[in-house]
Amino acid sequence: MRKTAEASMVVDSRRAGDGLATITINRPERRNALNLEVKKLIADAVADLAADDSVRVIVLTGSGGYFVAGTDIGEMATMTPRQHVELNTDRVFTVLRQCPKILIAAVEGYALGGGCELALCCDMIIAGEGAKFGQPEIRVGIMPGAGGTQRLVRLMGKYLAMKVILTGEPLTAVEAFAYGMLSEVVPDGTALERALALGKTILAMPPMAVRAIKEVVQLGQEVPLEAALSLERKAFVRLFDSVDQKEGMRAFLEKRKPIYKGR
Repeated sequence: MRKTAEASMVVDSRRAGDGLATITINRPERRNALNLEVKKLIADAVADLAADDSVRVIVLTGSGGYFVAGTDIGEMATMTPRQHVELNTDRVFTVLRQCPKILIAAVEGYALGGGCELALCCDMIIAGEGAKFGQPEIRVGIMPGAGGTQRLVRLMGKYLAMKVILTGEPLTAVEAFAYGMLSEVVPDGTALERALALGKTILAMPPMAVRAIKEVVQLGQEVPLEAALSLERKAFVRLFDSVDQKEGMRAFLEKRKPIYKGR
C-alpha cells in the first residue's frame, strides 16, 4: 500500500498495486461533512490517481459508517458569492466529473447534499441497504449547487426529482435504487467490499474497451441521441484495431481466459 502524505489525516488515498485505488474520507466526528480542506484533499487525491497510469479503478468511500452527510454548514453559513468563486468551492466535483478512471462510490449511512452529489459524480454507486440519499439544501435556505438538480432530473425524471429537491426529504437506498440512482444495494457494512470486488472485475476487462465505454457514456449524455449513437459506433469500430480485440475474440473461440495488454 502507498499512502499520499498530504492526505494522511482526513482523506486517505491508497493504491493497492493491482490497478485499484481507494480514497477514504475520514472525518467521522462530523459524519464526513465536506469542508474546504476535505474537498481540496479529495480533489487532489483524485487528480493524483487520475494521472497515475498504474491506476484504473478508484473506489470512493467514507469512514465511521458514513459516506458524506453533506457540506459543512458551520463553514458555509457566512460565505459570500464572491468567496465561492474565489475559493473554487466546486472544484472537487469538476475533478470527479472529468476523471478518466472508473469511479465507484461505496456508500454507507448518509449521502446527503454535497455527499449525494459527490456519489452522483461516480460511474457506479454501491449502497448499504440502510443508506440515505437526498438533497436537503432547501431546508437551510439554498439549493443543490454541484449537480443535484441536473443529475436527478436526468436519472429519475422531473416529477420525482422535484419532489426530492423541493422537500429535502431523504430517499432510502431501496427507493434510490428503484429511481435509477444506484448500481446495487447490499447488506449494511458490505458496500466497500462489494465495490472493491466490482473494481477487480473491471480490472480483468480490456483497458481500451473500459476507457472507450466511459468516454462514450459521458459524452453521450450531453448530446442528442443520433450524435451519441455516432460516437458509440466510431468507438466500437476503433476497438477492432486493438491487440485486445484480437486476443479477446481469439480466446473466446479457443475457450480460454484472455490476456489483455491494454493496446
